[in-house]
Amino acid sequence: LDALPAGFTPPAGREKPWGTGHAVWCARETVRENFAVINADDFYGSDSFAQLARFLGAARGPEFAMVGFRMRNTLSEHGAVSRGLCAAGPDGALTSITEVHGIVPTDVGAGRKYSGEEIVSMNWWGFTPALFAGLDRQFREFLAARGSEEKAEFYLPAAVPGMVARGEAVARLLPTSASWFGVTYREDKPRVTAAIAALVSAGQYASPLFPNL
Repeated sequence: LDALPAGFTPPAGREKPWGTGHAVWCARETVRENFAVINADDFYGSDSFAQLARFLGAARGPEFAMVGFRMRNTLSEHGAVSRGLCAAGPDGALTSITEVHGIVPTDVGAGRKYSGEEIVSMNWWGFTPALFAGLDRQFREFLAARGSEEKAEFYLPAAVPGMVARGEAVARLLPTSASWFGVTYREDKPRVTAAIAALVSAGQYASPLFPNL
């Protein structure tokens, strides 16, 4: 919460950290190699890891990537979700992420509001250490504009397209066919548990995952 650039302090009454962009910013003095960022409580599927591993093996300078999931693979049967709709140029470079709220399964399918093939962000990123200079500039600008708010958050899905728009970085969009699993609602847990058990039974994952630990 109080890990901020010099000259900034959290407002009285603020109790929460400053968002995903702040979390990554806090690692700026430690990370020296290419790295990935994911949500710790989500399951992203092996194909998404393989794609990002290939990218990170070759990435240099301000060249980043985001793994994008098909919307139909990211829904909950038990309520509405928010998703970041991704747009990319002809070369596959990510150009923008637009947050859309209130998406329910009945919105998705042939002839409906969404086809389900739309690529959405699930906060699955690949970066080089070149990220930190631009992230630091944007975080300082964010704090100058909104640092007095008790609940304002500095998000990676806003910061990275901001760097792209300024010409400070290029971000590749890496679409995956993998299914994303997450417990958005308590009722999602049995489905997620069953889906992961099915992957273990199919031999895609060991159980326990790290038997030597």
